[in-house]
Amino acid sequence: MIQVGDRIYLVLEDGKKYRLQVKKDGSFGTHLGQVDFNQCIGREFGEWILTSQGRKGYLLQPGVVENIFHMRRRTQIVYPKDLGFILLMLDVKEGDRVIDVGVGSGAMLGALARLVGDKGRVYGYDRREEFISLATQNLIEWGIQDRVELKCRDAQAGFLETEIDALFLDVPQPWDCLLAVWNALRGGGRLAIVSPTTGQVTQVLEGLARLPFIEIEVWESLFRKYKTNPRAFRPEDRMVAHTTFMIFARKVLS
Repeated sequence: MIQVGDRIYLVLEDGKKYRLQVKKDGSFGTHLGQVDFNQCIGREFGEWILTSQGRKGYLLQPGVVENIFHMRRRTQIVYPKDLGFILLMLDVKEGDRVIDVGVGSGAMLGALARLVGDKGRVYGYDRREEFISLATQNLIEWGIQDRVELKCRDAQAGFLETEIDALFLDVPQPWDCLLAVWNALRGGGRLAIVSPTTGQVTQVLEGLARLPFIEIEVWESLFRKYKTNPRAFRPEDRMVAHTTFMIFARKVLS
């Protein structure tokens, strides 16, 4: 049952979407009328309510994708089409200890924290205090801040943790951090790096070649969404094309 303080994902009958927090005696204005939060309290997820204009709004539970696209952010995010593949390639699971470098607004932090569970730990590093503060706010909203430790620290100075299972690196010059990354990972630990340009990828590959890393791979994901009208089933007119290159490697012992 939906209670006061719960976050809901409201989908109106015309497809417009909102991520909201239920407040007693509160309301929210949309282009299809006001939403009365008292109507939501006590309902089950999946039910619908009517706006003040008599238009339907469906009450859903927000997931990681909805949280990412509706989060407060001041930086570019890792798109879900890339994020899902990265999480699989890093093999993140319950109980793992993972480092996220360049936390930005906290999208990857949130995804990692969901997977490591209560027994795992995510360590977030960013050199800018404003991003640490923003990521903290988003983690609190998602209710998973207890699984994350945030540090305002430049990754080039090294990490305070060792024997890390997986590490995600999203900084402008990742090649400058590779030695610190190798020192932090356990033997066989997994590394993922995102870089938007070919020049950055080349420098990362040169840096990885100088250190004991194997299974080095570079990937790009291209997804295309389709219109769901059964009488005009075809691709969407626009698509998000290149977002980033994804570089993966595993640490071995020299």
